[in-house]
Amino acid sequence: MADTEIIVTNAGEPSTKASLIVVSNRLPFVLTRNTKTKELERKASAGGLVTAVCPVVIKGSGLWVGWSGIHLEDPNEAIPESNPYDQTPTAGLKSDQVVSVNIDAKIFDSYYNGCCNKIFWPLFHSMPGRANFGGEHWHDYVTVNKHFAVRTIEALEKCLAKNNGSDKSPPIVWIHDYHLMLAANWVREHAEEKNLPCRLAFFLHIPFPPWDIFRLLPWSDEILQGMLGCDLVGFHIQDYCLNFVDCCQRNLGCRVDRNNLLVEHGGRTVRIRPLPIGIPYERFVNLAQNAPKVLKTSKQQIILGVDRLDYTKGLVHRLMAFESLLLKYPQHKEKVSLLQISVPSRTDVKEYRELKEEVDQLVGRINGRFTTANWAPIRYIYDYVSQDELAALYRDAAVCLVTPLRDGMNLVAKEFVACQINEVPGVLVISPFAGAGEMMHEALLCNPYEVNEAAEVIHRALTMPEDERVLRMARLRRREAECDVSHWMRCFLKAVGALEMDDVGTTIMQPVSVDDFDDYLLKYIGYNHKLALLLDYDGTLAPIAPHPDLATLSPEIKNVLFKLSNHSDVYVAVISGRNVDNVKKMVGIEGITYAGNHGLEILHPDGSKFVHPMPIEYEDKVSHLLKALQDSVCRDGAWVENKGALLTFHYRETPVQLRPDMVDKARSLIEKYGFRATEAHCALEARPPVQWNKGRASIYILRTSFGVDWNERIKIIYVGDDLTDEDAMVALKGMARTFRVTSSDIVKTAADHRLPSTDSVYTLLKWVERHFMGRKARANSLTYRPTKGDGVQMQMSLEVASSANSLDV
Repeated sequence: MADTEIIVTNAGEPSTKASLIVVSNRLPFVLTRNTKTKELERKASAGGLVTAVCPVVIKGSGLWVGWSGIHLEDPNEAIPESNPYDQTPTAGLKSDQVVSVNIDAKIFDSYYNGCCNKIFWPLFHSMPGRANFGGEHWHDYVTVNKHFAVRTIEALEKCLAKNNGSDKSPPIVWIHDYHLMLAANWVREHAEEKNLPCRLAFFLHIPFPPWDIFRLLPWSDEILQGMLGCDLVGFHIQDYCLNFVDCCQRNLGCRVDRNNLLVEHGGRTVRIRPLPIGIPYERFVNLAQNAPKVLKTSKQQIILGVDRLDYTKGLVHRLMAFESLLLKYPQHKEKVSLLQISVPSRTDVKEYRELKEEVDQLVGRINGRFTTANWAPIRYIYDYVSQDELAALYRDAAVCLVTPLRDGMNLVAKEFVACQINEVPGVLVISPFAGAGEMMHEALLCNPYEVNEAAEVIHRALTMPEDERVLRMARLRRREAECDVSHWMRCFLKAVGALEMDDVGTTIMQPVSVDDFDDYLLKYIGYNHKLALLLDYDGTLAPIAPHPDLATLSPEIKNVLFKLSNHSDVYVAVISGRNVDNVKKMVGIEGITYAGNHGLEILHPDGSKFVHPMPIEYEDKVSHLLKALQDSVCRDGAWVENKGALLTFHYRETPVQLRPDMVDKARSLIEKYGFRATEAHCALEARPPVQWNKGRASIYILRTSFGVDWNERIKIIYVGDDLTDEDAMVALKGMARTFRVTSSDIVKTAADHRLPSTDSVYTLLKWVERHFMGRKARANSLTYRPTKGDGVQMQMSLEVASSANSLDV
């Protein structure tokens, strides 16, 4: 990754030797159909993203993936070239650099209006009361994201074929915004399957909410894991980064590094970076210099507001603050006017129509209350305004109000500053709840929720001395000139492509250390409690191997398990999908509990055994199913493991392209014979239809060992790595500390924490050893008494060695 070279052109536009594939909901232009010729035509789109990114895509022979703005009957219809007279940033984007996404209109509407605008938009703007969590909309969101991923892989293949290995650096796939928060995982999955080199990045253009808001989302885990499918996740400001890192830790149980903004997920380190977007500063300066005067009066000070008509923009609060200003400071009557431009938005949505009605009524009421023969306090424009006219308004306004209730960045504030070229500049009033409010320190901060205080801030802006205006605006302009949209693009390319130039901090998470578990476990276990360690075997204590016989314990793990099993205050049980005799043979330690076949068989330390009864009719079915699987699907490296009560169909050695049909056929056979097909690591398990699993087995083990009040007498740690362990994690939720060992990017888990490998399980065991080694030995500290009705009669005590002899770290 360090060989990506960033180049800055004479025009200040950044570029890179690595090709850039941009993936966004919309293409950087809109397609329309000519009513006369019926031919497709391109209509340019404006915006900071297009201005910054398009030149890099064009010069680097990159690609842009997105929806064209029109639902095509023929998805293969050719994209036209740009108009020869087009001077916009997209003009040089050739049609062969565009990958158009075409989706069924009904599904797209559900994804865009139903999910993106009715769920994510209000929730991410910290307005959960406005969110409508519709499951059908989420389903369509998943569908569309998968389709975008497929088209992105096509773009990646096209890009690699075009470059034919001439690029030293793999292409950068840059996915944008809340419309496509799931796509990266499928892009990564398909790219790895097809061996397509690439780097994945994501940028969110809206706020990322704090955990107590975000966790309201029913699909919060899926969203986080979708974004973590990338190598780099960018937000506008540090606060959004910290919110995201916090959610990854608290929702997913990921290891995080808050100081360096890193998250460990799927065995990878994901970098989280604040990348505040800028504007094409010089372009707005030129617009302001050349725009004709729009405001005819010189006797009045104009307060300017420019917003989309959206409930996040705080328009009602702003109008009420202006009304409060006229009441508290009547000297501004007939000398100050509010010019509010509201750009129509989502006019087909009920909430937006209701907001328009409320704003219209409030404007009418305020104007009716204060209007005189020569003056109306508010001029309200509900329409689109050209950039030339807007630049003139920015230039000549005395005050600009940017007071959203919540906003990702808000470029209006930056555009206003760029256009302030008059000798006596205006004053920017900004909400602290906009991303821009975090960095535009010389502006006047205004809390839009405090209507009376907002009126005071507006009054201060209107009466600010000239020298203070000049000083504040000069500093704002200097910062925006330096941190323009090209600077934003350069910062992104640095962060994603040249690690040694990334000055934000360390870019790789350190390996799991013993000290990490202080945060996870110290407060929970304390210094006076006993501990039950419930551990899976394959993928947890031993790495997954091509054949079960090759999955052996390392000497280090076996040694620490032996020491813990002999400690007076530690109880150890190994709960595996293997049969009980095999798991005992593989571990080879006496004095601990073994559970096989996911708890259907349990062997206690004294030699007594519990076997869950199997329906009689299934005893013969096991052998019949075994033969059916061997005859039908045991080929190309696939085989069946006979565990007695269970069968496991293994396909780890089968080529990837052959697996789907083979797995479907195996699942069909398993279900045909009346068994349940359960996913495991490159395997399908055929389990009898009994209400017993690792969760039920874990509680049985704890109850028979420590009595019915076990949850009050002992602390529990459960560690596992697959779906069968999820049963135990769900059963023990709130009564144990649970860990999921996973190196996969897409894992939904009930575990409290994630661990990247069996090495980190060893580190966890070493922490337990260190924590308990100083305790005094207590004879017969853990005594196991069966409860009535469990079918097991036993009573035993562990032999206790002194802590000095049993543990050495």
